[in-house]
Amino acid sequence: MVTQICDFLTNRIRKEMPEINDERAEAIHYGLENIIGEMPKLFLLFFIAYILDIFELTIVSFASILFYRAFSGGFHAKTHIGCIICTTLLYIGNVILSKMFLFDQEWIKYIIISIVWLFSMIMIRKYAPADTENVPILRKKDRKQKRILSYVTMTLTLLIAFLIKDRVISNIIWMGILLQTFCITRLAYKITNNKYGHEVYK
Repeated sequence: MVTQICDFLTNRIRKEMPEINDERAEAIHYGLENIIGEMPKLFLLFFIAYILDIFELTIVSFASILFYRAFSGGFHAKTHIGCIICTTLLYIGNVILSKMFLFDQEWIKYIIISIVWLFSMIMIRKYAPADTENVPILRKKDRKQKRILSYVTMTLTLLIAFLIKDRVISNIIWMGILLQTFCITRLAYKITNNKYGHEVYK
């Protein structure tokens, strides 16, 4: 169903904009599949969060890595079921863990956030933007821009976690950054049987 809707929309776009070539049309189709395909997954995610009485915290979890993930990229699950499981673990799992591990001493939080920042800086340098075979990022200018924005959004987000007083929300933010950083690593790509697009098409 999703594929047919995306086929229809892509064809309509090509009729309105004849200058779009096959390669660009394929990228548009993939983007539409992601947008339309994500809607039921997000609905299910927030429905589960509501049932578990962690709806507001799940929104924080989702928002805390939204921009960082947009710039740094990461692996994509091969199936819709796999995507639902990964999405649930990433956002709801983050909230559950963040509520379980609360530190009484502030200095422990500061040390952990500093370690997460250093780890993320290294991983961004090595892997970001982590693209896919379906949507490779090949232009050096685009890769450099996304890498810089990954540094910026990650650092600003961790700064919020550093300054915020609510221990659960602070945990959700830094743990979300840590999980998203793991999503761009070669190990995560190997576990999920993904390939970096720029390596495949270079």
